Amino acid sequence: MIDALLLLGTNFAGLIGVILILWGISVVIRDVSFIDAFWAFGMVLLAWGAAWQAGFDAPHAKLLLGLTTLWGLRLAIHLTVRWARHGEDPRYRKILAHTVEKRKWGWAKAALLTVFLTQAPLLFITCLPAQLGIWASAGDPAAGVGAIGWIGAAAALIGIAFESIGDAQLDAFRKNPANKGRVLDTGLWRYTRHPNYFGDALAWWGIWLVTLDLGWGLALASLIGPVFLTFTLTRWSGKALLEKGLHKTRPDYAAYVARTSGFIPWPPKTKA
Repeated sequence: MIDALLLLGTNFAGLIGVILILWGISVVIRDVSFIDAFWAFGMVLLAWGAAWQAGFDAPHAKLLLGLTTLWGLRLAIHLTVRWARHGEDPRYRKILAHTVEKRKWGWAKAALLTVFLTQAPLLFITCLPAQLGIWASAGDPAAGVGAIGWIGAAAALIGIAFESIGDAQLDAFRKNPANKGRVLDTGLWRYTRHPNYFGDALAWWGIWLVTLDLGWGLALASLIGPVFLTFTLTRWSGKALLEKGLHKTRPDYAAYVARTSGFIPWPPKTKA
C-alpha cells in the first residue's frame, strides 16, 4: 500500500504543474476567470490521481471516485459554459487591477500569486476527503460500504442534484430579458438564497461521510475539507461577497434577504 504522504505529495506536485500551465494560458488571453471551472475539475484530477496510485478496486474507492467525478465534471462544464458565454469575470478584473496598483506588480505576477497559487492549496485541502478515502480503501479492498457510507453517497447525490437544479433555474431566469434587475425567488431560490452553494457543501459533506465510513481517524484528518468549503461558501468568497454586490444592484434584494434563508433551505418567512 502506497504511503499517504507520498500519494498526497505526488498529487500536489501534479496539481501545481497543471496550475502553472493554466497560468501561462491566462497570461496569453489576459483572463483568469476559467480558474473557477478548474476548481471543480481539479478535484476530479486529484481523485483520479489518488486512485491511479492506490488502486481502483475497493468499493469505497469506486464510490468516492464516482461521486467526485460526477460533482466535478458537472460543475466544471457549467462554469466553463458560463465563462464562454459571459467572458471575463469582473470580480477577477477588479482583484487584479487592485493588486497591480497596490503592489506595483505586473499583470502576470499578480495573476500567479493572487489567483493561481492561492487556489491550488485551497483546492487540494477541500479534496482531502476523496484523496484520503481512496488511499485508505486500498488497505482493505474487500471491505464493503457500510450504512454511513451509503448515507454519505445519498447526501452527495442530493447535493449534486440540488445545485444542478438551482443553476438551471438561475440560467433560465437570466435568459429572459424581462427579468433584468430582478431577483429570482421561485423554485429552489424560494427556500434558500444560494441553492448552488448549499448543494456544493452538501455534496462534499456527503463525500466526507463516505470517508468516515472507513474510520474516525481518517475522517478527522480530512474534516478540514468540508469545513473549509462551507466557510468559504458562507463567510468568505461565496455568499458574503456575492450578496454585497447584489445589495447594490438589486433594489428588492433586501426584502428577499429578509424572507429567505441565507443557506440551508427553509420555507420563506411570511409577514405577520
